[in-house]
Amino acid sequence: MFQVLRDRLLRSYVLVFASILSVSAIAVRVVFTHILSQQFTEKLVALGESAAASLELEDGDLVLENDFSVQSSLDGDQALEWFDARGRSIGKQGRYVLTLPLARKKIVQTQAGTPPIRGMTLPLTSQEDHRLVGYVRASQSLEDFEETLRKLDWGLGSGAIVALLLGGMGGAILTRQAMQPVEQSFDRLKQFTADASHELRNPLMAIDANVQVALKYPEEISINGIQKFEAIANATAQMLRLTEDLLFLARTDRDLELDRTIFDLTDLLSGLLQLYQQQAQTKSIQLSLFPGKPIYLRGDVAQLKQLFANLLVNALCYTPEGGKVEMDCARVEKHILVRVKDTGIGIAPENLERVFDRFWQADSSRSYRSGGSGLGLAIARAIAQNHGGSIAVTSQLGVGSCFTVKLPAIDPSS
Repeated sequence: MFQVLRDRLLRSYVLVFASILSVSAIAVRVVFTHILSQQFTEKLVALGESAAASLELEDGDLVLENDFSVQSSLDGDQALEWFDARGRSIGKQGRYVLTLPLARKKIVQTQAGTPPIRGMTLPLTSQEDHRLVGYVRASQSLEDFEETLRKLDWGLGSGAIVALLLGGMGGAILTRQAMQPVEQSFDRLKQFTADASHELRNPLMAIDANVQVALKYPEEISINGIQKFEAIANATAQMLRLTEDLLFLARTDRDLELDRTIFDLTDLLSGLLQLYQQQAQTKSIQLSLFPGKPIYLRGDVAQLKQLFANLLVNALCYTPEGGKVEMDCARVEKHILVRVKDTGIGIAPENLERVFDRFWQADSSRSYRSGGSGLGLAIARAIAQNHGGSIAVTSQLGVGSCFTVKLPAIDPSS
C-alpha cells in the first residue's frame, strides 16, 4: 500500500516538476527568439540606411552611383537591392538577394528556401521636399539565426532532461523520507491495535467462560456462583483499568491542560511509600525512600502521583522476593531528579529503547496474572513530558533497573 502511495506521490512530483521546466523553457525560448529577431532587424535597418548614401537624384530619377560600392561592408550572408519610386530594380549587390517582388507596404519579407532569407525594405525620400524617390532592401540569410535557435533548443532540452532526472532521483529520496514517519505511525497504530485487542481478549474470554458455565449449569450457581462472579468482576476491573489508561494516553496526546500547583514532592513520595509498603512486605521486598530535605515542585499533583506510582508498581512487579526497591529525590541545579532503583530481573540492552512503548513488557507472561497492561511506563513518560521533563532507564540483566525522572525545578523565591 505504501509503495503504491510513494509511486503516486513521485509521479505527481515529477509531473509538476516537468510542467514547471517546460513552461520555463518555453518562456526562455520565446524571450530569446524575440530579442534575437529584434537584433537581426536592427542589423538590417542599419545596413539599409548605410546603403542609402549610394543613391543620388538625376533629373528627378534615382540612380545608383557607378563608383560607389558597399560590397566591402556586406557580410557573406547579406545583400542589398535598390529600387526607384515605381519599384523597378536599379541595382543589387551581395549573395543572398530576395527573389520576391518588392512589397512597398510590407516592411519585412521572409523567403522560404535553403537557406531562408529575410529582407527589410526602407523607403527613401528627398531632402528638399520629402517626397518618395525610391527604396532600398537589405536582406540576410536566416541560417545563422536558425542555427542559434537549434543550439538553444538542444541546450534547453538536454538541460531539462538532466534536471528532470536529477529531480526524479531527488523526489524519490524526499518521497521515501516523507513517507517514513507515516509508515512508522501506521506500524505503531497496527501494533497498538493488535496489543490492545490482545489485552482486551483475555478478560473478555474469562468473562465469557464464566458466563457460559453459569448458563449451562444454572444449578451450580448457588454453589460456585461467588467464584465465577469474582472472576467476572476481576476481568471487568482489568478491562476498566486498561480503558482508563488508554483514555489517559489519548488525552495526553492532545496536550491536555495541567492543573498546576506548588507542592512538596517529598510528601507525595512518602505517601506513595506508605501506600505500597504492604504490597512490598508480601514479597519480602525492602522498600525505602531517601528524600532528604523538602523539595518543592510546580505541577499536576494527581498526574505526578500516577507517574511515580507506576514506577513503584513496575519495580515491585519485576523484583523477586527478598529484593530491594529504593527511591531518592534531589535537586540538581535547575532540575529535580527522582530515581526509582530495584534489584529486579533487569532489561536486556536491546530492549531498553522499547521499555516505554505501549503494551511492551519485559516478561509478557506476567501481564494477565498481575493485571498489568504494559501501559504504565508509557503513561509515566507521557506525564513527564507534559511537565517539561523526561524519563530515562539504565538496567542490567539479573542485577536490576534504575528509572530516573527529570523535572524542571521552580525558583526558590516562589
